[in-house]
Amino acid sequence: MPGLANKTAFITGAGNGIGRATALLFAAEGANVAIAERDRIAGEEAAHRAGPTAIAIPTDVTDPDSLAAAVRRTVDHFGAIHILHNNAGGSTPEDNTVIDAPLEEFWRVIKLDLFGTFLGCRFAIPELIRAGGGSVINMASNLALMGIAGRDCYTAAKGGVAALTRSLAVEFAPHKVRVNALAPSATMTERVRKLMAGNAAVGQLARSHLLGLIAPEDIAAAALFLAGDGSVRITGQVLPVDSGVTIS
Repeated sequence: MPGLANKTAFITGAGNGIGRATALLFAAEGANVAIAERDRIAGEEAAHRAGPTAIAIPTDVTDPDSLAAAVRRTVDHFGAIHILHNNAGGSTPEDNTVIDAPLEEFWRVIKLDLFGTFLGCRFAIPELIRAGGGSVINMASNLALMGIAGRDCYTAAKGGVAALTRSLAVEFAPHKVRVNALAPSATMTERVRKLMAGNAAVGQLARSHLLGLIAPEDIAAAALFLAGDGSVRITGQVLPVDSGVTIS
């Protein structure tokens, strides 16, 4: 039997990149998948690729009403939610030092990466409790685990996600809800590839990854582990999936 049979996963930002790879893998493992995606077309395309057990729900994770409605629609359609993957987020080239970064970029990334994760947990965790327990998978970053110059907005947001993950793990363990986070390094999504096209820094980046550059499917595989029964005794952890960057 597939590893996620009879489970329903709610995945934010699942129209592209890591979220889409995770949605496709979860569906292949037997899960019902709700693709909560701001880009309606990307969400529908991802749901089509995932197959008949997937639905796309237009969702803005920074809007409480939008996210709450997406959770309700998922429960109405599938009956329950067992897995929450707060994947939506991302940095931009506008990020900089605490002195030079535009304040608008700070609030953008805090609202998307941190507040969006907070809201996902706020509205979906009660459904996991009603289902008898489940797994929350947040998306931190290896930059929440190490110092790096010039990314002060993004590191602040992802550091908040890591801290929130630990506190939620303690709060909801009595309800059999596990809360963990993934901490990827730069992952070769379409967006990242475009940013790095023709960039000499790509070679340097590749050399810093002990096992080679990371694909979205690598992160999806780690999410599958945290979603499944093989991680039933793991909670409150921030798992680096970074090809060894944080230790090298």
